[in-house]
Amino acid sequence: MSKLGTLGARLHHGEVGYDFVKNRKIWYGISILITITAIVGLAVRGLHMGIEFQGGAVFTTPKNMSASVAQTETWAEEASGHDAIVQKLGDGSLRIQIAGTDTQQSDQIKEDLSKNLDISAEKINADLVGPSWGDQIANKAWQGLGIFMVLVVIYLAIAFEWRMALAAFVALIHDITITVGIYALVGFEVTPGTVIGLLTILGYSLYDTVVVFDSLKEQTRDITKQTRWTYAEIANRSINSTLVRSINTTVVALLPVAGLLFIGGGVLGAGMLNDISLSLFVGLAAGAYSSIFIATPLVADLKEAEPQMKALKKRVLAKRAQAAAKGEPADSAADEGTYGADEPDDAAPAVVGPRNQPASRGRGRGRPSGKRR
Repeated sequence: MSKLGTLGARLHHGEVGYDFVKNRKIWYGISILITITAIVGLAVRGLHMGIEFQGGAVFTTPKNMSASVAQTETWAEEASGHDAIVQKLGDGSLRIQIAGTDTQQSDQIKEDLSKNLDISAEKINADLVGPSWGDQIANKAWQGLGIFMVLVVIYLAIAFEWRMALAAFVALIHDITITVGIYALVGFEVTPGTVIGLLTILGYSLYDTVVVFDSLKEQTRDITKQTRWTYAEIANRSINSTLVRSINTTVVALLPVAGLLFIGGGVLGAGMLNDISLSLFVGLAAGAYSSIFIATPLVADLKEAEPQMKALKKRVLAKRAQAAAKGEPADSAADEGTYGADEPDDAAPAVVGPRNQPASRGRGRGRPSGKRR
């Protein structure tokens, strides 16, 4: 078995692990800092909306143009009286985007560009987008996002519980805010492809979160019938048991997206790929982070505010204090009943470092090792 596979097995069985839930205040602080930076960037720089949302014209020149991007941008702005965006594509053609132009202006701009670029006007392809169509696209994008969020909350509330639905909702808002803030800071254009990418990464983020929640739901069945672990410790174990799976899923998804963003958009100059690839790249990374560091710790906070979980935590800590006073290992303070239908008796919460050997619990107390009665 590979080292990563061995590590995954040890994480799943609780032999090693990292206490994500215990250090949740650190992760909350990091997320708040990143979110504030994204909001400030959004407020200061704003989003650069594509012509699909505000209307305008896109001119595409023939291949292998000798004119520079900066010079062409100057000519386009002089001809239109509006800001222009010029991109040099992989085949050497120029894509000139000018917002706020109508059909009559488009024809005149096309003539002026043909003179400046020293080519025939017939060789310049012009595509027009009306502002009303852009408004419809923007409204439908917001409607789609809103419907998606409502359905997610309803599904999670039914499949799990409202606390998990609330935590997943917060994680999704976290991912959206960071992704949109990155777009504002970087200055990439927001197009329908961006919206598609955004909805896609929300699905990935939700998938990672549901995987952890499903494990947590299974491991917390009849949790109040035992005094071995608190809810937060079981939540931490759920994160560790699915950690390698989440990392593998994210890395495999990020590799082709990174190819689109850095090779397709950066090296080859296919600017239109940036629209969707940046949202996918940032969103996938943020989604994996929020599933591990935000959603599950937040569920633990919400659950441990319940009276039953508070009482359970007191019993667990009291049992451990009693065992420590007798000089016994912490595991010897385990409850006499079993925990969960499928949970092995010698399982332990995931903590940093190896766990105590389970065989030592039954020795020296006049009973054989194995299942406690």
